[in-house]
Amino acid sequence: MILAVNWEIVFTTLTVILVLLYTGTIIFTVFFVILENRDPVRTISWALFIFLIPVIGIISYIVFGQSFRKQKIFSRKGLKDLERINSLSQAQILNLPKKKFLDDEKIRRKKNIITLLLNNSKALLTERNRVEVFNNGADTFQSILRELDKAKDHIHMEFYRWESDNIGNEIKEILIRKAREGVKIRIIYDDVGSWKIGKEYIASLEAEGVEIFVFMPVRFPFFTSKVNFRNHRKIIVIDGKVGYVGGMNIADKYIHGTQKFRAWRDTHLRLEGEAVHSLQIIFIVDWYFVSNEIITNPLRYFPKHVVDDKVLIQITSSGPDSDWSSIMQAFFTAITSAEKTIYITTPYFSPNESILTALKTGALSGVDVRLILPAKSDSTIAYWNSFSYVNELLEAGIKVYLFEDGFNHAKLLMVDSIFSSVGTANIDYRSFDLNFETNALIYNEEITKKLEESFFDDLLHSRQIHLDQWKLRPKKQKLYESLARVLGPLY
Repeated sequence: MILAVNWEIVFTTLTVILVLLYTGTIIFTVFFVILENRDPVRTISWALFIFLIPVIGIISYIVFGQSFRKQKIFSRKGLKDLERINSLSQAQILNLPKKKFLDDEKIRRKKNIITLLLNNSKALLTERNRVEVFNNGADTFQSILRELDKAKDHIHMEFYRWESDNIGNEIKEILIRKAREGVKIRIIYDDVGSWKIGKEYIASLEAEGVEIFVFMPVRFPFFTSKVNFRNHRKIIVIDGKVGYVGGMNIADKYIHGTQKFRAWRDTHLRLEGEAVHSLQIIFIVDWYFVSNEIITNPLRYFPKHVVDDKVLIQITSSGPDSDWSSIMQAFFTAITSAEKTIYITTPYFSPNESILTALKTGALSGVDVRLILPAKSDSTIAYWNSFSYVNELLEAGIKVYLFEDGFNHAKLLMVDSIFSSVGTANIDYRSFDLNFETNALIYNEEITKKLEESFFDDLLHSRQIHLDQWKLRPKKQKLYESLARVLGPLY
């Protein structure tokens, strides 16, 4: 006897099972997000995203959302140089009270930042340094090309964005020539940031013996969560004596602007002295990560090169591989230490609750807090997300300005005319938690005042936002801000 199949019951049963599996997957994913004990704002943002748009939300979380600070993408342990640096940092902490530069009252008041960075990122304090500040791409690349041309032993370069445009090809030609002269050249580029670089460009360098490695290549089927963790650093080290760090990538837009932006404003540093060795260490660790090669020979890569200038600098790095969000913690400590002034320029402003509270508290305490944001941005979500904070900033007495002379891509923090930060980290969740970043923290009145001069020059090309006018902005803009505020911690 053949039993008739009731397809309606089968279909209903399968539907119930699929709905239960679907619902269970959503609940499990949200539960997993909560168990990570991350920043509450990011937790709520991901939970809402997954609940409201389940399929896209779950896939996005797998690709973009997981935290690797505790899991560690790779381990730095086992590198002898880093073990030595750990010992040196502890020695510096012990000897710090005896240092003569602490006779300067202004520097002594920033001692907590120095100690913090020695503890959280082993960022050694260097004293003998010469610093040159560049505020535009033309001067920056002219200096870089000149120093590359003078290289005798080795060139190390590490960039988030590297384009095969005019300046990219000009640099390529110099690198090929130096490689033929016997200079050892190593390059790291980020796969996501440098997707325009081109295979022929890389092949032409490799054909001359230049060693090139891509940082965390994104390839199917390995298109996983690590795509979200990018190397945002911009580092050049030449012969272990001259270094560059700042906000500029290798691209023509920093010289000529783009079709959307007449100019692309940024700040970069040329360093000479002890701080260059700190940049070298960061590069060597990253090189080990991408190539599994440990660069040795300290006499070659850390040559003695004494300069007469005295500028206190700590080069610090942060990323998902580190125990602490060191750059964010340094910003927080610097802001909370402010007694007179806090000046900030950032193209993307999405602060965590700690930084936001510190800024508002500073302003309410009578500190002159000023923030420059771009009037137009290259990122729609970042643009509206930045604006979502403006109202509460203005209510706390913070002066907010919109830069209108192109796109201001500089990442600057100046406190009390004695402390300054120049580097790759923006004041946003991505720079604090997701990207590999590098900043130069400077304890020097002369250099900080130079940076403040450029800050006030930028103010001349900016429009100040006033609270009474801001409250009258269109409701549609407020909606964009609110939506971007939810998505901001995710992008």
